[in-house]
Amino acid sequence: MSVSRTTLTLAVPLISLSLFALTACGGGIGDDSAVSGRPSTAAGPPRDPAQASLPHSVRVADSTLGPILVDGTGRTLYGFTKDRPGAGNCDAACIAVWPALTAPRVEAGTGTDARLLGKNTLTRETAQATYGDWPLYYYVGDTVPGDVTGQGLDGEWFVIGADGKLIKRGV
Repeated sequence: MSVSRTTLTLAVPLISLSLFALTACGGGIGDDSAVSGRPSTAAGPPRDPAQASLPHSVRVADSTLGPILVDGTGRTLYGFTKDRPGAGNCDAACIAVWPALTAPRVEAGTGTDARLLGKNTLTRETAQATYGDWPLYYYVGDTVPGDVTGQGLDGEWFVIGADGKLIKRGV
């Protein structure tokens, strides 16, 4: 089978342009920490299907508020006082500012009690991690590991301690 020179002349730039578009728009799991050293402000589940099955971890880290829950990259996790065990109350507008920690599996990391780690089923494919009955959320205003800028916002959002209780000091 022979390929005409015209076909090759048109195909090579088209393939190159397609590959460029794919790499520019792809991006992996939404974490720019490899480039900037900071986690992305767009928290949420991995976008790359190959990464979606990897477990997330929840661990305890020191902060200005004492030991608190963070994810595997050091991003602070929060609880919402309007949530109840087994049911979150953060609607779509809320989730835009307070993205849920969703993952197929979440592992207990350093300083946590695996018995307190659980999940709330959101949809057939999605579950939100919980700790001590509190559904776990990120705050989009936290831009680097260790930030706790969401602490006490609206008197409803608080970091969570290793014991699974909300920490309400520092507000």
